[in-house]
Amino acid sequence: MALLMRTDGASQIVIIGSGIAGLFCAIRLADAGFFVKVITKQRPIDSSTNWAQGGIAAILDKTDGIGLASHIEDTLKSGDGQCDSSVVNSVIREASDRIQDLLNIGVNFEKSADGEFHLAKEGGHSDRRILHSKDATGKEIERALSQTAEQHENIDLMPNTLAIDLIQLQHGNPSAGIAGVWCLDQNNQEVITVHADTLILATGGFGQLWHQTTNPSVATGDGLAMAYRAGARVKNLAYIQFHPTALATKSDSPFLITEAMRGEGGVILDDEGLERWQLQCKKDGVIISPEPFSFTLKHSQMGSMATRDIVARAIDKQLKITGKPHVYLVTSHLDEALLNSHFPTIRARLETHGLKLGHDPLPISPAAHYAVGGLEVDEIGRPYNRENGEVYPRLYAIGEVACTGMHGANRLASNSLLEAVVYASRAAEHIILNPPNSYQKQLPTWRADGLNSLSEHGPVVHDKNELRQTMSQEVGIVRRFSRLNRAARRLELLGQEVNRLWIESIPTRPIIELRNLTLVGQLVTKDAIARTENCGLHFNQDLVKE
Repeated sequence: MALLMRTDGASQIVIIGSGIAGLFCAIRLADAGFFVKVITKQRPIDSSTNWAQGGIAAILDKTDGIGLASHIEDTLKSGDGQCDSSVVNSVIREASDRIQDLLNIGVNFEKSADGEFHLAKEGGHSDRRILHSKDATGKEIERALSQTAEQHENIDLMPNTLAIDLIQLQHGNPSAGIAGVWCLDQNNQEVITVHADTLILATGGFGQLWHQTTNPSVATGDGLAMAYRAGARVKNLAYIQFHPTALATKSDSPFLITEAMRGEGGVILDDEGLERWQLQCKKDGVIISPEPFSFTLKHSQMGSMATRDIVARAIDKQLKITGKPHVYLVTSHLDEALLNSHFPTIRARLETHGLKLGHDPLPISPAAHYAVGGLEVDEIGRPYNRENGEVYPRLYAIGEVACTGMHGANRLASNSLLEAVVYASRAAEHIILNPPNSYQKQLPTWRADGLNSLSEHGPVVHDKNELRQTMSQEVGIVRRFSRLNRAARRLELLGQEVNRLWIESIPTRPIIELRNLTLVGQLVTKDAIARTENCGLHFNQDLVKE
């Protein structure tokens, strides 16, 4: 087995993940003279950040007290009473500085004709405050960060490298901290040992637990699972955000239609509402607003612009009532040229299905989108030891893998990129001000005592499908205790089988990811069963009070 040791001189920081959190943190640390290895299991651009359409919510003027208060209020309201108000306040007030950092790195946000930033509005927001780059904001942020990271002499990007497990400084003793990580080099299928004076998890979420997801294939909960196995504490895993408007076509995987589309006036209708609206337009001889015809008004006075948890549940309920596979996002009452200008990525994707933006009703249904819960962290991104509640030494978690308290029980649209860059900055600054001590001893190679007995495992696609089927049917938008308990039993059996395979098999990406997804699925289900009241994204029909 190969061994990658740190270079002489500066401390070696290892970051697992190459989205906005990981790369921003890497650049900040590298600029301060640290040597940074960025481990990513595909290419740096294959992250959830790269798939983010909407934007990043921020009040740019620090003196705009009304704007700051409004953003804070919207975030707290969306979080359904579960946000950490001090975290919300501090993150939103730090936003303008972090946006300036992104601009300095080279991120280009869209501007209006007058040279001012064009601000979008999304569900749950009471005002326009979202910076964006057309409908491909994440792609633009990833482009700028990736270019900077690739050119930085203190950053070593390690693509096609899949993290397997964290290495504890003292085996079996989380209180001693982390000393490195074992990884699968997918170029030669060798397991390598990577030393880390400090290790930062920026591995994103785990949307691949569900059949219908807007997440990329890399979103398999690797960082969360590794840290949990190493003794870190998790929180709020029951809060899974399903994006209400994913394009629903039989011939394609779910494709996110940004919430900004509704911010520009798009309205959600079912078949009946669509028919009634079209008949009324024909009767009146003019195209009128479809909003009064939306079934979402039965669930919130904000209708189609309600927060994601409310809209996703409204759609889920309507689909179960009607038996239809999807509802519609209607945009034909809006300025077609303006829509095509603001949403070129969506326009192009729709055209591949023979759909025209600003003309055709767009078939949509909810899809797993964002994990609000994760590794519980403090105000600078440090996870906690599950045994004693103390900070876990030499370990940080930033981005979607972390649970900061910012989102409460439901994330407000476009707050995730903001939270990611703020905590990436905080973690980096803490490391810069408190340089880690170097670990000089040789780290153990992976399974040094039993590699010769390993064999190739058979296909695990059936096991993965069984896992995703269980999560999709039993641990979805609307839950019941009977279904959650059934899921727990199935996942327990699956976990035993996966563990047996894992012990006996040569490591490959499919078995590593299945091992992680199965563990995370068990943790999500366990948290959902333990909850005694409905809140935010967790909705159990058995807990509805008459």
